[in-house]
Amino acid sequence: MATQGPRVLVMGSGGIGGTVAAHLAEQGADVRAVSRNPAVVAAAAAHGLCVVGEGGGRTVRVRVVPEVPTDEGPYDYVLLATQPTDVEAAAAQAAPYLAVDGRVVCFQNGLCEARVGALVGDPGRVVGGIVAWGATMIEPGVYDKTSSGGFVLGRYDGAEDAGLDVLATLLESIGPVQRTTNLAGARWSKLALNCAVSSLGTLNGTALGQVIRSRRARRLALEIMTEAVAVARRAGVRLEKVSGTLDLDWMALSDVEREASGSVSLASKHAMVLAVGTRYRRLYSSMLRALDAGKAPSVDFLNGEIVAWGRRHEVHTPVNAAITDAIWRLHRGEATAGRALLLEVFEATR
Repeated sequence: MATQGPRVLVMGSGGIGGTVAAHLAEQGADVRAVSRNPAVVAAAAAHGLCVVGEGGGRTVRVRVVPEVPTDEGPYDYVLLATQPTDVEAAAAQAAPYLAVDGRVVCFQNGLCEARVGALVGDPGRVVGGIVAWGATMIEPGVYDKTSSGGFVLGRYDGAEDAGLDVLATLLESIGPVQRTTNLAGARWSKLALNCAVSSLGTLNGTALGQVIRSRRARRLALEIMTEAVAVARRAGVRLEKVSGTLDLDWMALSDVEREASGSVSLASKHAMVLAVGTRYRRLYSSMLRALDAGKAPSVDFLNGEIVAWGRRHEVHTPVNAAITDAIWRLHRGEATAGRALLLEVFEATR
């Protein structure tokens, strides 16, 4: 039976893309998902996409193809769920098949909307989709939703957009959807958090829960976020709370806290980092998965982005610079992930 729902093209069928594709198809959307992994294409053809973990435990029929179908457009929504390193190529492939009044949604971490806007040619058609939950593909076509949460949706140009109403309703099947006219503030807050969460797991070579119990790891997380907040402030960005609760302005260390050996406020911030780490304890960084697969990590879109913006605005970012360097050393085989590498970065940036 043909579906009457909106036409959706999902670029990327990893943890986020596969989970989103399955949920949207289940809600009646006409979904096509693109995967460069032949095993995912074959698994979807054989039995559909399976979602387990948080709110999961079912299989949904979704057509997954190795490249964008050239005879099935136009699409109402193009959802970019690739790694940041592939976002521009994915946007360029999908843009010709976007409906005249369609929207392109960036689900990547980092600040990808400007790059995609340049390719699409109209910033008003580009939407940021900030993902506040985690998922991983545990085998081809099988997705483990590792933490709960929802989305923040906002246009790159900050305008209100009724064209997102249908998409927001579909995404509610995964988690609550918040709309924003301050995408930059929401993006920068999430970027600051992801720079800590993703990099620490990558350096340690484990899921986040195994590293965040270390006080030194938590201090690194606070230093990473503090630099990111300083850059955002200098760039004139008004930060938003992550998931409506985590205040990055408050999390940033003051000069006094950086110098003190201990204080009530510093202990409170360590406790908050521990709480965030506990929530995402099963998160296995996509950068770490990329390294495991011999692929380039997306660190230049995370910690490296903070370094680049810091240089532009004359803000010193030595911790993010050291982490960026360490993760590239992992990629080149010049270092080994583990506690020793984490402590090396900690000591080098004290």
